[in-house]
Amino acid sequence: MQNSDVTIIGGGVMGLMTAREFLNAGASVTVLEKNLCGQESSWAGGGILSPLYPWRQAQAITDLVLPSLKRYPKIAAELHENTGIDPELTQNGLLITQNPDIDLARKWCADSQIKIEIPDSAFFEKLNSDSEQPIFLPEISQVRNPRLLQALKQDVLNKGMHLIEHCEITEFAINHQRIHDVHSNQGKFSVNEIVMTTGAWTHSLFQQHFIGLIDLPEIFPAKGQMLLFDTPPNTLPHIVLEGDHYLIPRRDGKILAGSTVEYDIFHKELTVEAYENLMCFATTLLPTLKNSPMLKQWAGLRPATDDGVPYIGRHPEIQNLSLNAGHFRNGLTMAPASAQLVVDLILNRPPLVNPNSYQFFKHLSKTSS
Repeated sequence: MQNSDVTIIGGGVMGLMTAREFLNAGASVTVLEKNLCGQESSWAGGGILSPLYPWRQAQAITDLVLPSLKRYPKIAAELHENTGIDPELTQNGLLITQNPDIDLARKWCADSQIKIEIPDSAFFEKLNSDSEQPIFLPEISQVRNPRLLQALKQDVLNKGMHLIEHCEITEFAINHQRIHDVHSNQGKFSVNEIVMTTGAWTHSLFQQHFIGLIDLPEIFPAKGQMLLFDTPPNTLPHIVLEGDHYLIPRRDGKILAGSTVEYDIFHKELTVEAYENLMCFATTLLPTLKNSPMLKQWAGLRPATDDGVPYIGRHPEIQNLSLNAGHFRNGLTMAPASAQLVVDLILNRPPLVNPNSYQFFKHLSKTSS
């Protein structure tokens, strides 16, 4: 096949957003995906376009979140217009019921220019909440992530991206610190620049193919399980975050309840324990759900790092290899800016944000200093 300017391994939201950024810059792109595009953590998440308690996160996360939030309305409108698929970007706000660190919350909102309100009793009419210094962030949006992924896939295909699904990598041919070919069950691909957007599988891919050659990125799986309820539209007007769990209302009345965090588990088996915990949380917080059908339980594997900060940028030893992986719970939220940053670095454009926080050896340097 014709040799593309960029070969991307991994077809989740990070891979497709990165492909779109390259295509918009005039580069040719091939995406290799081991299953079907957008069927892993990008599909399984909730679609809240904000970190949970962002003031508790590293500044490097905020630095990618804020420009991503600014770009999402334009991206969603373009995807809808170009593909006919509506990602359902919905600004219905985020109610956070418990904020013992309210001063940090206020400071983060002020510094980030995010509007913050104190909710009145009307916000809690349908809820059974043990609230503590609640706040409401009216500008926070959500996307319906399965539809966002469908729209992204169609958009990049329309722009000329070459996609090969069910493509299992079997070997990287390395010579003089460059990857020259990628071998797979779908054949051999010559590569120029290669970007790995392989999520929770990044570490295992490096371990399988690069062990003994280079240091490995510390990215590990964090399984999350969720439930989906069917309710009439407008049963719940806002996203609600209480403690470690949340409820997300879709436009059609579906309500997601999530999620668990189960570390170092490399499977997506559903558990009775998760079902019971999420069911108890959801029906306690929103009692009307006791009379609503529970439609589905599912799981996804998030790509976690020790501090939630992803690896973005060029590999320090392999000259034509870059990473854009390790976004933990915030892949959708950080995807537009993460894609722009890695493309900036590869195309030698002025970077969107300071790239030093996302370097390949950032965790290694912390532990060895």
